[in-house]
Amino acid sequence: MSRLPVPTLPAPPVSVLGLGQLGGSLAAALAAAGRPVSGWDVDPAARDAAAAAGVRVSDRLEGVVVLAVPLPVLATALDGLELAEDATVTDLGSVKVPVQQALGARLGDRFVGGHPMCGTERSGHAAADPALFRGARWAVCLEPGTSPARWLRVAEVALAVGAEVVPVTAAEHDDAVAAISAVPHLLAAALAAAAADAGPLALSLGAGSFRDGTRVVGSDPAFVTALLEQNAGPVATALAAVQRQLARPWPELVADGHAARAAWAGPAGRRPVRVPLDRTALLAVGRAGGAVTGRLAAFVEGWVPDR
Repeated sequence: MSRLPVPTLPAPPVSVLGLGQLGGSLAAALAAAGRPVSGWDVDPAARDAAAAAGVRVSDRLEGVVVLAVPLPVLATALDGLELAEDATVTDLGSVKVPVQQALGARLGDRFVGGHPMCGTERSGHAAADPALFRGARWAVCLEPGTSPARWLRVAEVALAVGAEVVPVTAAEHDDAVAAISAVPHLLAAALAAAAADAGPLALSLGAGSFRDGTRVVGSDPAFVTALLEQNAGPVATALAAVQRQLARPWPELVADGHAARAAWAGPAGRRPVRVPLDRTALLAVGRAGGAVTGRLAAFVEGWVPDR
């Protein structure tokens, strides 16, 4: 099996396009880590906030270019901007297959899809937090045509801000995120709407379980709608699976759900792994539920669950 080529040049600069919560957090975190980083946003207030965090403000895109813009405008985000010919482009979008199709067709192997699994229901540059990515999982897509060297460059950006990299295909990402992100948004919205229909007394009695169950419904509705509509097939499949669970006898459902949550949230070991830089080995780490935490020459180091 062929090994991926290892880039030997110094880590390139990072250009972040879009300085809202995710983009602003990433740019500030990279600046704090000493990584050369620039940022650009159409909002002057977002540019000012990034500059105050030590980010150089520039609309020239070079090195590793991170598209931190809303899903509906990802495909056209680069229009009218100066993109260096050797730049590697990635994104932070919560859906990957449509983005891979659109930007892959335009950029070829210069594009590597990505998605950090973090953020809050807040949005905009005022919600930026340099610590946002610490300990977060960051999916970095490995398609058959992905350039290995460029994949490494994107992974290095995620590692530089304290995230753990999960190698994954775009399709696998979308199936997984439909189940653990998109469907929870739908359930939170349904729970909030049903409670509102139940009247003021019900709402006045709402406590921890209701608060936690509806937290994400505070997200920007346009963001959530884009997440759902651009991943409609996997979301429908994941929602149908939840509906089948709800149709089960309640005692069985509650018992099985409790057991599943305990198994997932309980203490589990992490078995260290070192894998060669080839696509099959990297994807095996992600599919096992593990992540990459560092790089050592022609290998990456990380872990897989040890239960």
